[in-house]
Amino acid sequence: MKFIDIKNCYKVYKNGVTALADLNIAIDKGEFVFITGASGCGKSTLVKLLYREEKPTKGQVMVGGINVSKLYNSRVYKLRRKLGIVFQDFKLLPKLTVYENVAFGLDNIGLKSSLIRSKVLKALQIVGLKDKTKSFPNELSGGEQQRVCIARAIVNEPKLLICDEPTGNLDPKTSKEIVKVIKNINEDLGTTVIMVTHDKEIVNSLKKRVITLENGILTSDTKKGSYTADESN
Repeated sequence: MKFIDIKNCYKVYKNGVTALADLNIAIDKGEFVFITGASGCGKSTLVKLLYREEKPTKGQVMVGGINVSKLYNSRVYKLRRKLGIVFQDFKLLPKLTVYENVAFGLDNIGLKSSLIRSKVLKALQIVGLKDKTKSFPNELSGGEQQRVCIARAIVNEPKLLICDEPTGNLDPKTSKEIVKVIKNINEDLGTTVIMVTHDKEIVNSLKKRVITLENGILTSDTKKGSYTADESN
């Protein structure tokens, strides 16, 4: 069974816009997959289906054996505990330290402080910020803030890491560093990674699987692919 299995999936919004049409995608556990395409092609809608921010109008979305498309609202939090999500904007809590930001979700589920400490320090070591535990977000560079976000996303050792334009607010050099961190998480921890991006250079340099959408339709799906999206659309 595939780790992610999207079958005959449609998403039509209330305003009549079809964001996704007859989408079929299967992803193995441990894969690194780029989702590319012009703005408005359905990339963000696709990943929102995976973490159940949106529900498909028609079709099936399976993640780790869970039928996300049929999931009751009251069970969504259990799905999200198994996922890590990184956004373009950092969404860090400004009055909390790096340590506290990464620990925040674990505090909320009532883990023992000793276990929280172990998990947080491990996550910060993975992203190269173990020496910044007492710093506040405004004391960090943009790249460091995104590393904190990645640490927060992986602190509970998720099977799936979803990155929605994680380098969108960063310069090219910092973007490469962030993608290297994400690539290492995929390779060293075996975490499945799905990354939405417009960054042609990053996609072309990594030679991972590339899925391209155009107007909600899958137009190409290539292993060790390159950036083929038409940004003029």
